[in-house]
Order: sequence, then structure tokens, then C-alpha cells
Amino acid sequence: QVQLVESGGGLVQAGGSLRVSCAVSGGTFSRYTMGWFRQAPGKDRQLVAVIPWDSSFAYYADSVKGRFTISRDNAKNTAYLQMNTLKPEDTAVYYCAADLKYSDVRTGSPNYWGQGTQVTVSS
Repeated sequence: QVQLVESGGGLVQAGGSLRVSCAVSGGTFSRYTMGWFRQAPGKDRQLVAVIPWDSSFAYYADSVKGRFTISRDNAKNTAYLQMNTLKPEDTAVYYCAADLKYSDVRTGSPNYWGQGTQVTVSS
């Protein structure tokens, strides 16, 4: 059974930085496309970033482009989301997700989800 566990969320002031991590177990991490999503209170879940198994490219939502960086370490079975220049509107629960198919992550329908980690940005 594939399990995803996020960590690293917390409270940060606007303009600050935070890195969230996603540790994956129970599957072949190096084969998965990894994605980060977020959901703010009262809003729909939003795709933030996606990285394929070989890190050959990355997709970013326009709202985070230039501020966030997705990465992965296949030797550690872990994906990361580095968040810089954080804004109050980045406040949300951040979820990592995994799937063998890039398209399923990109379209918001991955097979595997983490439990989420709260990121709060104060103004």
C-alpha cells in the first residue's frame, strides 16, 4: 500500500520561506509523477506544481511561478516544495499526490494522496 506523509508546514510571515516534504513508502517512488496541491478554506483544491519521475521538467500554477520550486530525491523517496516570497493568499492545506501517469496528476486525479500539512502566512 502506497503511503504519502507530508511534513514541514507551519506559520510564516509574508515574504518568508518554507519547505514542505512528502515521504513516500510502499511503492516504487522513482516511477511516480509527484504533485503538490493546496486547498484554502471555502475554496476548491488547486494544483500547485508537478514533477515527473525523472525531474526532466516541472509544471507550476501561474500563481506560484517564480516563487515555488518542486523537486524530488529518488534515493530518499521524498518530494519537496520550496516556497519563497510567501503571501497571505498562499495560506492553505498543502497535499502531495502521486501517480504512475503524469496526466492523472496534472488533471487532479492521482491515485495516491497524503493527509495534508497546514501552511499559514501572516501579513
